[in-house]
Amino acid sequence: MATAEQRAIAATGLAADAAQRTELEPDLARAWAALAEVPDPEIPMVSIVELGIVRDVHVDADGVEVVVTPTYSGCPATDVIMDSIVEALAASGFASPRVVTRLSPPWTTDWMAPEGRRKLTAFGIAPPGAAAPRIDVAGISPLRRKGVAVPCPRCASTSTRLVSQFGSTACKAHYRCEACLEPFDYFKPH
Repeated sequence: MATAEQRAIAATGLAADAAQRTELEPDLARAWAALAEVPDPEIPMVSIVELGIVRDVHVDADGVEVVVTPTYSGCPATDVIMDSIVEALAASGFASPRVVTRLSPPWTTDWMAPEGRRKLTAFGIAPPGAAAPRIDVAGISPLRRKGVAVPCPRCASTSTRLVSQFGSTACKAHYRCEACLEPFDYFKPH
C-alpha cells in the first residue's frame, strides 16, 4: 500500500510527464509535417509517410527518433531515405535526429495511405488494392496465375497482361493494357 507521500510524489511525476507531453506535441506535429514532405526516391510523387514506411515518431527531451520499416529489407533506396529523413528533420530545427530501422513486422502494402494510392494511380502506377487480390508469393511466377486482374491506371480496364514480374523497381511488376495499349507499372502487394 502506498503512503500519502508516495501517492503525492507519483501524482507530481505524472503531472510533470503530462506537462512534458503537452509541451512536446507541437514538436511531434512539426516532425510529422517534415516527414510528410520527404519523397520516396524511387516513386517521388509519394511521400514516405503516404507510402507507410514511417512507423512511429518519438519526440522527447533528447530530440526526435523516427522508426522506419523499408518496403523490402534489401531496398536499394533505404540509405537515401534515411539520409533524407535526417536532412528534413534537421531543416525543421531538430538537432541530431535519430532513425531506427525496424524490419518486424515487415512492411505491407496495407500500410499505404489512400492519398498515396491515388497519387500512384494519377502518375500511371497501378496501386495494390481491392481489385487486385493479395498474391501468394510462395509459388513460382505468382503474378501469372489466372484471376489476378490488375486495372489499368489510365483507362481502368481490367483487360491487362503481365509483361515482366519486375518493373522499374523490384517492388513493381510491368503490365500492358490490352484496351488502351499503354504499358504501366503495378505496385505488387505484399
